[in-house]
Amino acid sequence: MKRFIGFIKKEFYHIFRDKRSLFILFGMPIAQIMLFGFAITNEINNVDIAILDKSKDATTKEIINKVSSSKYFSNKQFMESESEIEGVFKKGKVKAVLVFEKDFSQKLIKENKATVQIITDATDPNTANTISNFVSSILQNYQKEINKNITFPYQIIPETRMLYNPELKSVFMFVPGVMTIILMLVSAMMTSISITREKEMGTMEILLVSPLKPFQVIIGKVFPYIFLSIINAVVIVLLSIFIFDMPVAGSMFLLGLESVLFIINALSLGILISTISETQQTAMMISLMGLMLPVILLSGFIFPISSMPYILQIISDVIPAKWFIIILKGIMLKGVGISLVWKETLILLGMTIFFIVLSIKKYKIRLE
Repeated sequence: MKRFIGFIKKEFYHIFRDKRSLFILFGMPIAQIMLFGFAITNEINNVDIAILDKSKDATTKEIINKVSSSKYFSNKQFMESESEIEGVFKKGKVKAVLVFEKDFSQKLIKENKATVQIITDATDPNTANTISNFVSSILQNYQKEINKNITFPYQIIPETRMLYNPELKSVFMFVPGVMTIILMLVSAMMTSISITREKEMGTMEILLVSPLKPFQVIIGKVFPYIFLSIINAVVIVLLSIFIFDMPVAGSMFLLGLESVLFIINALSLGILISTISETQQTAMMISLMGLMLPVILLSGFIFPISSMPYILQIISDVIPAKWFIIILKGIMLKGVGISLVWKETLILLGMTIFFIVLSIKKYKIRLE
């Protein structure tokens, strides 16, 4: 019995001495419950909206104040004409526009009814539907307030219009997200495992002392995955177009260039992971846990980033997938050009250069 207890104590000592095991046992569950608890939500908070008030009377101002003062919406812009709506949505910041018809207050008094048009960006159908429901609820509450002491009740009618995805097809949201996940996993995870396998088997040293220079060895290892990832991207786009009727409103050439940039970004991240991984198992675990969860939860793929706590919104800014999904939705659904996605493109390019430089530096350290 003493031997058995001693054996158990030895196992405890081994676990407590291994920092990676402790991180997996205690760190990962805490990180996951925090991420899932805060990121997974069907609610909306601080969603950016714009206002087109054709009436500009006391009633519309009261309604605008009601909407803006709620925790759900943040009024970012007042527009002067309907021609501005398309441009506002293409910039990607504003998720909804409220349009108050002309002579709103007069129609409410004379005809006992007036209309508020709710125009939403339906590239994310779930969020668009939630925004519409929340605005309608605020309008309904305001309607109840003004009808308390009135014989003939006023009726404020919300009219919903969904831009870019009028049928609210969920595939319009899932195709960009799934494409991002596949390219990230194939590029980053497979690259990190491939290079780590050479290190684990002891063949990396043989390659590094060959006539090939170290950067040629790395490029040679990752080039097949560039080719395979491009094929994956082409297959996903073709399937989305011909099977799921997904539109590509923008330039296919620009879509291809942005996809190649993201693939190189993911490959450089995979190389970086391989520099800190001694075994294939470690590389796979870091790739799956360190990339898969953030891509799904913090990229805006499924859950709106604006509804997350501020700290998670900041963390989401350093996740390449977030910027690629914005680019994909912009090109495929909104038909935007490089003039409206240049910022996201530069961020991806900057991250790629950073990962490559850091990877080269770490490999030099290891070689020395």
